[in-house]
Amino acid sequence: MHTPMREQGSMMESWNPTIAGDAGPKYLAIVKALAEDIRAGRLPPGVRLPPQRALAKHLNVDLTTVTRAFNEARRTGLIDATAGRGSFVRGPTPPKEMRRPDPSGSVDFSMNMPPQPVTARLAERMEAGLSRLARSPGFLDRMQYQDSAGNMADRTAAAHWLGGRLGPLPVHRVLVAGGAQVVLAAVLAATLRPGDALCVPALTYPGLRMAAERRGIRLVPVPCDADGLDPDAFLESCKAERPRALYLVPTLDNPTTATLPPTRRERIAEVARSHGVAVIEDDAYGALPPDAPPPIASLAADITWHIATLSKCVSPGLRVAYVAVPGTNEAVRLAAELRAINMMASPLTAALASQWIAEGELDAVVAAIRHENGRRQAVAREALQGLDLQAHSCGHHLWLRLPEPWRRGEFGAHARQLGLSVILSDAFAVGPAPEAIRVSLGAAPDAETLRYGLSLLATLLTHPPGAISTVV
Repeated sequence: MHTPMREQGSMMESWNPTIAGDAGPKYLAIVKALAEDIRAGRLPPGVRLPPQRALAKHLNVDLTTVTRAFNEARRTGLIDATAGRGSFVRGPTPPKEMRRPDPSGSVDFSMNMPPQPVTARLAERMEAGLSRLARSPGFLDRMQYQDSAGNMADRTAAAHWLGGRLGPLPVHRVLVAGGAQVVLAAVLAATLRPGDALCVPALTYPGLRMAAERRGIRLVPVPCDADGLDPDAFLESCKAERPRALYLVPTLDNPTTATLPPTRRERIAEVARSHGVAVIEDDAYGALPPDAPPPIASLAADITWHIATLSKCVSPGLRVAYVAVPGTNEAVRLAAELRAINMMASPLTAALASQWIAEGELDAVVAAIRHENGRRQAVAREALQGLDLQAHSCGHHLWLRLPEPWRRGEFGAHARQLGLSVILSDAFAVGPAPEAIRVSLGAAPDAETLRYGLSLLATLLTHPPGAISTVV
């Protein structure tokens, strides 16, 4: 039963929707009741809805359920919300279809992939690029089995692409592979034996951890701070553990987003060289910040295995990685390991990447993704303001330290109940895991979905576990 309301623009005396008999998620039942009352004229345009806490108490549901319902109602055109004023009925026009990222209403913050903005024109570029490739001389020859290091045309294109960050590179030091994960496994096989020590940041990329553990390599965690790996701590690890190699992501670290300053890169290269330690430089995100410091490979090419993948700065579908190795012997060893693991990179995707490099298309896509990352990071800063997070405007993830009294396991469980998937610090920790999560912004199909998911995340973060019911 619905009681009379005050005049348009004022707050309702009450709104008492009935949702008890509704099957399905409670938040959708609230949205359905809201839509029905708007269509029936019981909620005229401009009327202010009750505070979310009051409605949650009346319906005997938790606050996040009402927050989720109001976010969905706003997304579908039923209501407007103004900070500090509340939520208002938008009007009698038919609402848009209640669309969500998928039938479950989930938002994926776990997959660390670049966004696919309309401005990148990826589908159009791929269609046109593949069409040009198919008409190009020698196309069928390029679709045959290739050398495990890549054919000369693709290695030349790779040297040109890497040269933008590393300076001029001889082609014999450059290899082409089917993605960074393949390269990491091959580089570990080429540089370390079972039982060898590998220095890594205390929070490190899970794919590296998995590859190292499969080979029986011992991981040595090195402390980090807001600027990344601590060179002095690395020095102490070299003295105590005698590692064969160091792995790190120096630009937009995964997961912390830290970027090593130039002085630290120089110091790390100096320590590594003086202790005979190879550097495995994972530069997955290095192309995104236009002002990124020079890679370690540009400072110590003779000891550095530099890896750059297109999956993180262009598209996971363009699964191509380029590697600059210290010298000819290392190139031969790595090619043998690549052949054993993955035979060769896909000739089609490698050829498309080479064509895009030559035509400037790759740079254009990276620029569009960089711009979209900036837009999404701005949305995240607004939604998560006041929380303890670390981010970079050019990256597509952020590192968020949970406020007290949240603990990561409990937080992850509550997030899943709201349809939010995040990655807990346990996935990255080599040793004790902090109370933190990685939030990836690229998988959300659009800004609207991103804002919707982040608002739910913020509501969860700012309410202690005891205030959040397990029933949503």
